[in-house]
Amino acid sequence: MLWKERWSWWRERRRHHAPDDIHRAGDLAEQRLSKLCRAAGKANGWHVFESVRIPDEEQGGKREIDLVILGGHTLLVIEQKHWSGSFAINDEEEFIQERNNGTSHNHSTVAKRIERKARMLAEMINIADLKVEVLLAFTHPKLEWPKNVNRLSSEVLDERGMIDRLEHVNPGALCTEGLAFMNKTSTWDEVVLFGGLVKKGDVLDFGLGEEVNEWMLRSTEAVEVDIQHRRGIFSLWAAQPSVAVVKQGERGMSITLPRTATMKMHVVGQPSPESVPWSTLERIQLSANRAV
Repeated sequence: MLWKERWSWWRERRRHHAPDDIHRAGDLAEQRLSKLCRAAGKANGWHVFESVRIPDEEQGGKREIDLVILGGHTLLVIEQKHWSGSFAINDEEEFIQERNNGTSHNHSTVAKRIERKARMLAEMINIADLKVEVLLAFTHPKLEWPKNVNRLSSEVLDERGMIDRLEHVNPGALCTEGLAFMNKTSTWDEVVLFGGLVKKGDVLDFGLGEEVNEWMLRSTEAVEVDIQHRRGIFSLWAAQPSVAVVKQGERGMSITLPRTATMKMHVVGQPSPESVPWSTLERIQLSANRAV
């Protein structure tokens, strides 16, 4: 290997990719709400599913639901917003957020979008006596709500309201068909770069050969990949400084990563797939049931 190639590879392994603070705050808030909901609803038999991904046959692609909670024959479909500052709802039901830093952002028709996702999910499950309810959860404690928020067809709750509902409402005997369906749903794949930046979406190709793709991308089980890089100065002379350690249930394997190894991923919100060098990666979490 040429010295120039060694130097470039070493620099790429050491490059720091800082996390996106806004998205990170939202992710942490979603994790917090799901944990609180699990704890609050456990005694009454509520089952919690995070970041549920469903196909959109009408518009193409996939759509994500922040939280789906099943209890009895009731399915709660939840859109969570962790906004700070204040927001307004105009006549078109567009949500306009006014942030504490003085900026504003139009989140469009939040309520209508989650209602559409709820209808799509209900059609997929196709259980006649399953009651589907749509909830908007605003979880930031310092968010100011507009007076017209209750005119929406969706129910609007804060974090405490979500917890109270799950703690105090016993939904009755569980719909086993609904639970079986939800247990087969999937979520986004998650890729963590060195430095903490997280990319969510669909991993399309590992770039390590068809045998690896067949094993890891077609699995019905979740797959975890821990990427180990040597980044010290002496790793400049290492012939194989990068290794991927793969775990899938009881199975596992180690893969030595070549210098030019690149995976392909379609990141949520991006118009087309992108290539991600393995030399920049720290961890990969592949969803179970990825074909759903």
